Amino acid sequence: MFVLGLQGSPRKKKGNTNYLLTSFLDELQKKGAETLVIHVTDKLIKPCIGCGNCERKGVCSIKDDDMTKEIFPLLRRADAVVMATPIYFYNATAQLKALIDRTQTLWSRKYKLGLTDPGRPDRKGILLAVGATKGKNLFEGMALTAKYFFDAIGADFHSQLTYARIENFGDMERHETMNADIQKEVERLTPLLKRKKILFACRENACRSQMASAFAHYHAGGEIDAFSAGSTPAAAINPLMEEAMRESGIDVAFRIPRAIETVVAQTRPDMVITMGCGEECPFIPGVQYENWDIPDPAGKPIEFMRTVRDEIEKRVKDLIDRL
Repeated sequence: MFVLGLQGSPRKKKGNTNYLLTSFLDELQKKGAETLVIHVTDKLIKPCIGCGNCERKGVCSIKDDDMTKEIFPLLRRADAVVMATPIYFYNATAQLKALIDRTQTLWSRKYKLGLTDPGRPDRKGILLAVGATKGKNLFEGMALTAKYFFDAIGADFHSQLTYARIENFGDMERHETMNADIQKEVERLTPLLKRKKILFACRENACRSQMASAFAHYHAGGEIDAFSAGSTPAAAINPLMEEAMRESGIDVAFRIPRAIETVVAQTRPDMVITMGCGEECPFIPGVQYENWDIPDPAGKPIEFMRTVRDEIEKRVKDLIDRL
């Protein structure tokens, strides 16, 4: 289970927001989750310019910032996204709001182009927020923004932890119920942590293993924690693979090939399914292995890619039935 934290406070590591988020993610790590924090104020995130390119083409016209290069892929890989912010004028900080606005790209791929993110049915969104005043409407604006943000990134608005009258440094550290609140919410996420972990591995992690992990998430994301990697990962996924999956209604955009060593260092799989990496795939003691003899579609025409796609989906469905 991969959990992405979005830390929106300009106070970064010194503030109450970061303490709350860190405490939440630390508790998830104890349960076995892989976590990563993005300090939003450290990133170059240009504001949405309202050009409509994402609604027409499904991609953002802004290519040269961290939103396109890093954050879109992380949002798509995440099983849970934890958004943390102090309340500024009843909403998120300006830096975090810029990130939120740019996720119109992901919203457009679903609602304008009709594509399905395979992680959407099981991805969770959690809001963490702190505010200095005690007004009863303090978090209403932020909750509405979070609702539509999580929908845009393909996540269920799972829960929220909000704390009023948090103004001075150390207020969250001294809060009487924070630890118990976090433990309760983390416990609600344990079904995702208990899923069977399956690594699909091929040579470049650009075609076969990407399709297999996407189909596994799409058909059984509630029971299978599927991830993919390659023995010699390519610089980018195969565009014909993305096109073939798009023809099936499955959106694999923003995926980045990863090395097998990197993946297994972060998450120990219960099962490894290889598709062409052969002896280059590392052996992990105590892990079940299965090899699928599926030809490499790299360099082949789209018709060949479609045949491989259909064969992989068939085998994934058979695997789900066997498990």
